[in-house]
Amino acid sequence: MSRFFIEIKYDGTDYHGWQIQQNAHAVQAEINNALSTLLQEEILVSGAGRTDTGVHAQQFFAHFDTHQNFDKDQLIYKLNYFLPPTISCSSIVKVIDNAHARYSAIERTYEYWITPTKNPFLNHKAYYFPFVLNLELMNEAVTELLKSTDFSCFSKSNTDTLTNDCTINFARWEVKNDGIIFTISANRFLRNMVRAIVGTLLEIGQERITIDDFKKIINSKNRSEAGVSVPAHGLYLTAVKYPKEIFIA
Repeated sequence: MSRFFIEIKYDGTDYHGWQIQQNAHAVQAEINNALSTLLQEEILVSGAGRTDTGVHAQQFFAHFDTHQNFDKDQLIYKLNYFLPPTISCSSIVKVIDNAHARYSAIERTYEYWITPTKNPFLNHKAYYFPFVLNLELMNEAVTELLKSTDFSCFSKSNTDTLTNDCTINFARWEVKNDGIIFTISANRFLRNMVRAIVGTLLEIGQERITIDDFKKIINSKNRSEAGVSVPAHGLYLTAVKYPKEIFIA
């Protein structure tokens, strides 16, 4: 039995997130089905984390175990033929037996895309937000995220996490290709965390709340104090990092 990491990308528009759910279309089910068919044994993949309905992934990892020997390049080719157009496989890498797509990850990066102009080609790819934003103020506010570790105020209620502590390594707003992109990297993220952070920062950008208010929201550890969660379709998981030692050349 050997363990492998599979690297994929997906457009989350037509899926109820990564994780298999009853009576819902999930990315995980598509990967399980494709690998099980091609390797001719039951394959159950475990993902790097959950993504909500409509969220996209430019880089996502899952691990699976198999008794089969296979040519990795050939399997990637067959998977991309077999999988729906909304999912692609980028690589398959052998890893040590106890490597875990979720628990071995040391950093994840998300982007949130906003378009200030109406664009029918971005209906399910970016959040249409046609309001003037003070990006300088928003970037001043994100420095407060780097000083904090308890992000209970941005977490979905009643989750099964043991702690709401996270270490944010990077956060910044930038103007790119006539749009606005928020990039954030951390060792881990809570359910709904990025979307709640973005929703609150948009209030700062509109100068509806101050940076002092933002500090108080973080210190409150109360989800009801923070802003609304922005729509899922503007969110992208863009990178997942692992220690090099888990990979087998």
